[in-house]
Amino acid sequence: MPQVSVIIPTRNRPDFLRGALLSVLSQTYQNFEIIVVDDASTDNTSEIVAAFNDERITLLRHDTNKGGSAARNTGILASKCDYIAFLDDDDEWFPEKLAKQMHILLASPPEVGCVYTGYVDVSSSSGETIGEYLPTKRGDLSKDLSAANCVGSASSVLLKRECFKNIGLFDESLPCSQDYDLWIRISNEFLFECVPEALFKYHIHENKISTNLDALTRGLEIMATKYRDYPLSYYHEQYIDLGIMYCLGGDIKKGRRAFFKAIKLFPLQFRAYFNLGLSLFGAGKFRKIKEAERKAFACFAPVKRA
Repeated sequence: MPQVSVIIPTRNRPDFLRGALLSVLSQTYQNFEIIVVDDASTDNTSEIVAAFNDERITLLRHDTNKGGSAARNTGILASKCDYIAFLDDDDEWFPEKLAKQMHILLASPPEVGCVYTGYVDVSSSSGETIGEYLPTKRGDLSKDLSAANCVGSASSVLLKRECFKNIGLFDESLPCSQDYDLWIRISNEFLFECVPEALFKYHIHENKISTNLDALTRGLEIMATKYRDYPLSYYHEQYIDLGIMYCLGGDIKKGRRAFFKAIKLFPLQFRAYFNLGLSLFGAGKFRKIKEAERKAFACFAPVKRA
């Protein structure tokens, strides 16, 4: 009987999926099952999975597109193991990820429900590493998670099955931030541990949910309603970042709308006014100023630490 169920949701990304599967099969820790949940792909995803010819891999399929949360939930309900890990189909684990997480989780007290890791941001177009995140926060993360998602994406975590028994599954009503929402709920019941190393590649490309700005907007509005008692500073910063992304993409109207929401939350903070002012110059000028700003500060940017 395997100890860890690795759940990989996927939809129409066969080339990424191949790399994700290879990264699991290359783990130094090998006591796992892999459950690939195909969320109604219209390509050769099933052939990619079948080509591995590995009895530890199970392929499940949705007849209709239900979204990433539903795909992960399908995998959880089908899994057999006491420990569950997730891997997005466009990410890749480093070989020692599961081994290091299992070592910590098995040695931790029963109150610990999750072990998460750091990661590197990698450009899918160039293969260049463009950032690194190294976590440090341990224990009760409920306060930390009320300010920001310090745990990261689903590819980061190894969880006890008990977490889902206590707090439920992924919230399928959320178009994004489903993982963040889950970490918040887990933090109300369990403690967290971390491996302070970058142990997976987070690929940056145009076909990520995080680049779907309308989905980000809907998700942010649902989260703001769901967690009304959380500090407004988090939503303030999120609306500013959302406004910047809209303006960089050329949608100045939606960008300004996001900046106004940020200003309404924190009227005395300068950053929202600054970006709102930049938007008055138009999308082209906004992009040029932001690019100059990025280059000016790039050489001073430290490794991100939680």
